[in-house]
Amino acid sequence: MGRIALDYVSPLPPVRSGIADYSRDLLPHLAAEADVRVLRLPGEEVSSEMEARWRPAELARCGEGGRLPLYQMGNNRHHAAVLDTAWRLPGVLTLHDLVLHHFLLDRTVGQDAWEPYAEELARDHGWIGEVVARPLRFGGFGEAAQFALLANRTLTRRHRGVLVHSAWAAGLLREEDPELAVRAVPMGIPLPPAADEAAGLALRRRLGIPEAAPLVGSFGFQTPIKRTDVVIRALAAPGLERVHLLVAGELSPYVFYEREARAAGVAERVHVTGFLPYEELEAGIAACDLALNLRYPTAGETSASLLRVLAVGRPVIVSDYAQFAELPDEIAVRLPPGEGESERLAAALGRLLGAPGALAAMRAAARRHVATHHDQQAAARAIVAACTELAEREPPGDAPLRLPPPTTLTWGDLPGALDVAGAERPWTDGERRTLRLRLVNRSRARWLAGESGPGGVAIEVRLDTPRGDLLAGRPWLPLPHDLDPGGAVELALELRRPLGAARLHVEPHVLGVASFSRLGGPQWEAEL
Repeated sequence: MGRIALDYVSPLPPVRSGIADYSRDLLPHLAAEADVRVLRLPGEEVSSEMEARWRPAELARCGEGGRLPLYQMGNNRHHAAVLDTAWRLPGVLTLHDLVLHHFLLDRTVGQDAWEPYAEELARDHGWIGEVVARPLRFGGFGEAAQFALLANRTLTRRHRGVLVHSAWAAGLLREEDPELAVRAVPMGIPLPPAADEAAGLALRRRLGIPEAAPLVGSFGFQTPIKRTDVVIRALAAPGLERVHLLVAGELSPYVFYEREARAAGVAERVHVTGFLPYEELEAGIAACDLALNLRYPTAGETSASLLRVLAVGRPVIVSDYAQFAELPDEIAVRLPPGEGESERLAAALGRLLGAPGALAAMRAAARRHVATHHDQQAAARAIVAACTELAEREPPGDAPLRLPPPTTLTWGDLPGALDVAGAERPWTDGERRTLRLRLVNRSRARWLAGESGPGGVAIEVRLDTPRGDLLAGRPWLPLPHDLDPGGAVELALELRRPLGAARLHVEPHVLGVASFSRLGGPQWEAEL
């Protein structure tokens, strides 16, 4: 049997993308294990080095001759052409980020197109997607839902298999969709020479950082989820007066490190460089005593910038969360995110920077870890083995979501029917009757039992007369059990007709929310 033929679809250098750098480093090793053809993304520049080495073919040729597409998918606009092709042509999909929600926002709401955003989010997440999408139409913006809803289901189900770079990511995908064929493969990282201390000292001098000062670094694209603001606040803690921070990476428009450093009184010890070319980035890592990779929440990525830091022999402090919890103690200190995070970080920095022997041992262990667990040739072999196994598998394809229905606590459209039998005229003054109330759920939501508290359904009964409501103060009739869409329930009501004119009004309410009449639901009333 010959080697598997792969069409490699990814951003390539000089695109400012960690996935482009990953591809540059992986391709020679992948080509040693498989017949690899590199494809060019339309509208994306390709460096002369990559042109000369790989002679990229046009993306329109993807999959021709039975070649298996191997897609590299990330959570940003550099992957627009990857996504377009991956929608149409099944292959093996490498998810560098489990969460594709931010990319969805960028290509829809970011282009003033709300309807496609709502449609795609509902397709991937059902009614939950509908609820999350609705506020954005009116300018509402909530970041938590963007990490909670992965927005990848339709895409992943169109492929023969999905590759990820951590056991945590594989477990989460399988939990979300058991029909997916998910394989965890190591992320290959080149093992460079140990940190060039001379280059590091030169960078310190250029940035005005004292040669003997303890220096910690945060590397890679800087967004609020990297929590570098937590590091800045930690520098103000007693005992860390000599510690400096190097921030090397392109800045998101939503971070304000220099302002935060001034507010914390540490501005002279925070050095923000912006994006650094590869060689200068290596010097920046070499200049540091250790690196920081706090992250919460996470898009599910295995951080290539973190692995490159470890590869040159720099230990790390990470968030004790998701995929980062897999890093062993001998190379990483893990800190729980949340309240008190800056204080915990300050204490950890004090311990590590005050123990040069322990720090040296962690440096050596960091290089061994990358050499052992992220060897590029071993990673390429794992990828090819997974692709060979998955090549003939049929994709799961589109299928309805198996979601529990929304409930009256979360859903605001509650059509239904309400009939009252036994109140027909003539009804003699003083006559006592047993009325039969029949309530039918014609909405998409599950109506919760009245005993559920907020969100539960109870039925208000009013008997209005010239003297007022004769039933005021009586308990409402609670829905006796949850009522699923399409279901019906009957309740009995004992009632004596008063003397004179009277009007009977019956209306369900969602406790703590609103009456059904305000939510598109039924009510009933009649003159007795």
